[in-house]
This record gives sequence, C-alpha cells and structure tokens, in this order.
Amino acid sequence: MANAPKTRMPRILICVLALVALHALGSAFGGWAILEENRSKQEHGQDLLMPMGMAWFMALIIWGLAALQVACVVLARKRRAWVRVVLIVCLSLASVGTTFAFIGSLTTGAPSLAAFLLACFDIAAVWTVSGETGRAYFSVRAPAHPAPHPGV
Repeated sequence: MANAPKTRMPRILICVLALVALHALGSAFGGWAILEENRSKQEHGQDLLMPMGMAWFMALIIWGLAALQVACVVLARKRRAWVRVVLIVCLSLASVGTTFAFIGSLTTGAPSLAAFLLACFDIAAVWTVSGETGRAYFSVRAPAHPAPHPGV
C-alpha cells in the first residue's frame, strides 16, 4: 500500500487553482480597500460608502471567503469531494461577479477587456471543476484491496 501509484493532478486543474488563488488575493485586497475607502472618506468629512460596522462586516465576510479559497487550493491535493464543491461555489460567485463587471462596463460605454477575459476564464474554470476532469480527480475512492496471491 505504501507504494501505491500517485495520480497526478491534471494541468488544467493546476491553472484553475492558480486562478482561485488570484481571486483569493483580490478578495483580500478588496476587503482592505473597503475599509480604507471608508476611513479616507471619514477623514475628509465625506459621506461614507456604508456605515463603518457594515464595512467591517463586509471585509470580514470577504476575508473569510478568501481564506476558504486558499484552504481549497492548499487541500486540493488531498482530493476531498468537499473541496470540489467549494471550488464550484466560489468560482460560480466569481464568474457571476466578473460577468456583471463586464456588463457594467458595457453600460457605461467603456467595455473592459480585462473583465471580459476574466469572466471567460472563470466560466471555463467552473466548467472544468464541475465537469469530468474535476469529477475524475476529486472523486474519493476507497483503496483497492490487493488480490490474494494464488499460491497462498
């Protein structure tokens, strides 16, 4: 059992995990940006984006999501089924957000190529993780019992 062959992670899943790690980094920065923008507006006597308690709540939720994404990236090698489910949910949320960002940029008259490409990558990542590649890699199979030796 110690010499059981290891299944290599498909390269496309490595790319998906890199995308999730980038989303986690962006989320962590986004939570910090909400607080900093609120503090800046408060220092200059302007109206806040949202009440400070709500800003902290939003930042904590965003940081929690980022921590969950990082945990999924770290634990992906263990091939847990729940990691796949969390990746699907996180990537679905990200793809909806980036799609809305692109649609918002279209409505303002300044289409964002970056938002469009990121939305396409997110949708492709959801497709990959929820499709056959993700199912084959993240399925948890019981270890195979060795067949009894015919001479014993």
